[in-house]
Amino acid sequence: MDGQRLTAADLGLDGLGRRATLVQFSSAFCRPCHATRRVLGEVAAMVDGVVHAEIDAESHLALVRGLGVTATPTVLVLDAGGRVVRRAAGQPRRADVIAALGAAIPG
Repeated sequence: MDGQRLTAADLGLDGLGRRATLVQFSSAFCRPCHATRRVLGEVAAMVDGVVHAEIDAESHLALVRGLGVTATPTVLVLDAGGRVVRRAAGQPRRADVIAALGAAIPG
């Protein structure tokens, strides 16, 4: 999965972040998804050019299957070109998200 490139169109988004994109796959009754939304939103707000996009897994089954998402929340960290640089399932810690962005944003 790491290294795969995704476009905004692949994800059903208007655009990707200028520097990185945090893609969260969620489901309606997933309690950790709410906390993940908060953490990713906070990190995206802290780092210029980073966008957080949440995708409802139940409404995008073909995408979920194509990407091998088996649990929610699942988070993909994309670099500016849409390359998957990190992937994790479960509720992330803020420090882990920031570290993953370090792999996505050069310099």
